[in-house]
Amino acid sequence: MLVPPSDAWKLVLALVLGAAIFVSACARAPRRTVPGADLRRLVMSALALYAVGAFASISGHIELAGFLYAAGIVTCAFAAWLSRGTDSEDPPSGGEEPQDEQPPPEPDGVPRFDWVAFEREFRAYSDRERVGSR
Repeated sequence: MLVPPSDAWKLVLALVLGAAIFVSACARAPRRTVPGADLRRLVMSALALYAVGAFASISGHIELAGFLYAAGIVTCAFAAWLSRGTDSEDPPSGGEEPQDEQPPPEPDGVPRFDWVAFEREFRAYSDRERVGSR
């Protein structure tokens, strides 16, 4: 089954755009986040491409309109991929709570804790006069 050339480019274009959208959603996110201003510029560029494509479509330039729409879709997919970048200040992914870090070990590898001082301070705390409890 052969596809006529007038329809073949549409099929190839649809496959390329589908692949671009799939890659933007499934590819590994960039290591660094992109500033919001840059992402807004990309989205505004895509909207401008859509507007020019609509004008080309109305004026009868179908191939040019298809190219402009495709460029807008690829630009939006690229912006979506860039927006997935992470920042060091972002919370951990997967809904996990951050874990407390362990204190640095002593030279022999075992952290030390002064239990005698702890018990002394605890007794002093528990033996103090309670204010407002009586």
